[in-house]
Amino acid sequence: MKKLFSLIILTLIATTFAQAQDLLKGTVVENGSNTKLNNVFIRDANNKQITLTDKNGDFSIKTATGHTLIFTSPGYTPDTLYVIDLRPTRVLLNSVAIALGQVNIRSTRLAFDPQKEYPEVYTKSRVYAFSPSTWFSKEGKDARRLKKYFQSEAQERHVDEVFNKVYVGSIVPLKGQDLENFITLYRPTYAFLRNNNAESLVAYINDSYKKFEALPADKRSLQPLTTP
Repeated sequence: MKKLFSLIILTLIATTFAQAQDLLKGTVVENGSNTKLNNVFIRDANNKQITLTDKNGDFSIKTATGHTLIFTSPGYTPDTLYVIDLRPTRVLLNSVAIALGQVNIRSTRLAFDPQKEYPEVYTKSRVYAFSPSTWFSKEGKDARRLKKYFQSEAQERHVDEVFNKVYVGSIVPLKGQDLENFITLYRPTYAFLRNNNAESLVAYINDSYKKFEALPADKRSLQPLTTP
């Protein structure tokens, strides 16, 4: 009996140790300023695990040596980390220090269905009245943060699909960098698109074009992003 009990204890310790070994913790900061970055999206390209950094720039993700982690955040150059070991790590992201009109990354991203791609996030984000763990567990809270992130991302991509260069360029006589600047300066919100029809959008674009033309030449050119 004692041998069986000892075997169970050893098995539990081994299991706990193995689980701890596949968890990588770290912090994401802005290169040059050491500003801690929150809501950086992190994805393991091998096991499809995902997470976000918290308000202190900290993260933890289930991974393993030999895996590749991908870090993305609006306004920063995406970066990858090849996992050599599972010691706490510090990841530096470079801010995109060029004109905003040239940084319109959203328009090049493919549409995605997060509920299909990451169904476990939506399952874990559910809250059940008679299950306190769904309210207070870290796993549940993280899933709800990810769900909110995906919902915001889906809305941004919808705006990009509607307010694109081909469509806007067919209404106003702008091309090249001027068109890029106009789209960035007068990009509508998701709420606006939801509450207005096609005719209202055309009117909004024409009205915005008049405002754009009235701006001094230096105000039409977007200022470069700079690192604090």
